[in-house]
Amino acid sequence: MMNVVSDDRPTEDNAADRAAPPPDDAVPPTEEPAADAEATAPAAAERPRRLTTLLLIAVVLYGLDLLTKTLVVAHLTPGDPVSIIGDFARFTLVRNPGAAFSMATGMTWLLTLVAAAVVIGVIRIGRTLRSPWWAIGLGMVLGGALGNLTDRLFRAPGPLQGHVVDFVAIGWWPVFNVADSAIVCGAILLVTLTVFGFEPDGTRTGRDSGGGTSTEKADETNPAAGTMTTDEADRPPTTDGSAGASGTESAGQENAA
Repeated sequence: MMNVVSDDRPTEDNAADRAAPPPDDAVPPTEEPAADAEATAPAAAERPRRLTTLLLIAVVLYGLDLLTKTLVVAHLTPGDPVSIIGDFARFTLVRNPGAAFSMATGMTWLLTLVAAAVVIGVIRIGRTLRSPWWAIGLGMVLGGALGNLTDRLFRAPGPLQGHVVDFVAIGWWPVFNVADSAIVCGAILLVTLTVFGFEPDGTRTGRDSGGGTSTEKADETNPAAGTMTTDEADRPPTTDGSAGASGTESAGQENAA
């Protein structure tokens, strides 16, 4: 009885199919631990509060304002200016019933209430303040507001109607005092901080939010893209030659049978 030799060869495995990575749906997405996300940026609650800094700056400016006003009232006479740099800069005593730089002179009582509201508001904000720059700006505003508020309450002609003592005259600019300068400089600093994204809690908009870059976010969304799993890395490469050898051994076994 003759053995029939079959020329049929088993279909060779496609090595490329075996080496191809599994689809993205087969790899479960990995979630970043919450601890790592929290470690990327310090929590706002961990930053020290800046109320002490705010109050220190306010007290220094308030004391400087009171000292200069006391000296000016004691040594200067209204209408008799003292020249510092020719006619450009001089000391001259002016009793101002209005706001900073002699504005709103007919609304003294309203300006007094506004100054009191500013003082209360700054103190309330300062209790939770964590940014040193915001503490400096608000401290300047608070010190200046307290200086002018003291004049409104205790100087002539009476409470809520007191006139503020101004004494610095530079060029064409209205006469002002230390409190006016502190309020204006502090307000400019606060506006600058707001424009550049610095928040009162010590963070900065767009930088301290804890989010990663666009590349990192893309990797988190599709962790399998461009990477090879552990099983694929450990699997030995297969070639067409090895597949052909396997087919030959299978044919030989059939012939032997």
